[in-house]
Amino acid sequence: MRSRRHPLLSALLAALFVLGAGSGLAGAPSTATAAANAAAPVRIMPLGDSITGSPGCWRSLLWDQLQKAGYTDIDFVGTLNAQSCALTHDADNEGHGGYLATTTADQNLLPGWLAATAPDIVVMHFGTNDVWSSIAPDTILAAYTKLVGQMRAANPAMKVLVAQIIPVNPSSCAECAARTVAFNERIPAWAQGITTAQSPVTVVDQWTGFDTATDTYDGVHPNAVGDAKMAARWYPALSALLTPGGPVDPEEPGSGGCSAAFRTVSAWQGGYQGEVTVTNTSATKPTSSWAVTLGLPAGSRLTQVWNGALTGTTVRDAGWNGTLAAGASTTFGFLASTSEAAGTPSLTASCAAS
Repeated sequence: MRSRRHPLLSALLAALFVLGAGSGLAGAPSTATAAANAAAPVRIMPLGDSITGSPGCWRSLLWDQLQKAGYTDIDFVGTLNAQSCALTHDADNEGHGGYLATTTADQNLLPGWLAATAPDIVVMHFGTNDVWSSIAPDTILAAYTKLVGQMRAANPAMKVLVAQIIPVNPSSCAECAARTVAFNERIPAWAQGITTAQSPVTVVDQWTGFDTATDTYDGVHPNAVGDAKMAARWYPALSALLTPGGPVDPEEPGSGGCSAAFRTVSAWQGGYQGEVTVTNTSATKPTSSWAVTLGLPAGSRLTQVWNGALTGTTVRDAGWNGTLAAGASTTFGFLASTSEAAGTPSLTASCAAS
C-alpha cells in the first residue's frame, strides 16, 4: 500500500534532510568540531643559548618533573630539537648555541620563531654570551624589553619566566663572574617595570646557590648537578602557571585564581610543622579544585601531609576541600625534615585553581 504524505510535510522533511547532510543536525557536532573545541595543550618555549639548547638537559628533568606531578597537557615548543639527554622528554626548544640576547633582538629573530611555534609561556635563560662579551646591563635589558614586546605582539597574554642567569666564570674571562652579578642585580627591577596583569613577567633566581666549580663542567655550562638545580628552580614558577591535566580558560565558569599563604606552626632541630592557607581569590566564581606547589628550602623534604594529596612538592586538594566559594579559604598542614642548620624555614607557595 502506498502511504499518503501531506505535500507540506514532505517538503519540510526534504529540507531537513538536506540541512542535516550539509551541516549536521544540532546536537550532533562533527568529529572535527569536537576536536576543535577540545582544550589545546599549554605551549611552552624554552628560549636562550647553549645552556638552554644542546644538550640543555635541565629541560628533560623539568619535563619529567612536570609529568610526574600531573602537568601532562603541555607541549614544549621550538624550531630546534636536541635529543641527547638520558630522560625521554619533549625536546623542542629555542636554545641557540652562541647566540646573544642583544643580537637576537637587533636582528628580529624571535618573531619568526614565535610565528612557527605559537607559545603561551616563554621560559627564558638568555644573556650569558652578552655578559661574556662585556655588553652593558642596560643594553642587554633593552634587548629583553624588545623581546618581551615581540612576545606580546605574537600573544598579548604571553606569560614570561626570566632567569637571573647562572654564574659565568670561564677560565678565559676573569671579569665574567662580577659582570654576571651586576647584570642579575638589575633584572628584578626591570621585570617589575615591564610586567602586566595580562602578560606577567616572573623572575626566577637561577644564580643563588649555583657554584661553577661543582655545577658546571667548564665554568659556564651546567653538568648533571647543575641541570638538576636549574630544573628545580624553574619548576615552582612554571607549575604555578599550569593546571594539572591541562590549561584552564579564565573566562569559563568555575575557573579562577587562588593564593597560598605559608606559616611555620613549630620548628625543632631537624624538622618543622607548616600550614598553608589556600584562598579563592575570585570575587564571583567558586573553585572545583586547587593545587599548591611548595618551593622548599635546600635540604628540606616533606614527610607527611594532611588535608591534601601530595605529589612531589605539589599538594592538591583532598577532594572534599577542593570546592571553595568566592573568597573562601581552607588549610592543609605538613611535616618536613630539614638540615640542622636550616633554622625556621622560609619557603614559597604558589597556587593554581580550576
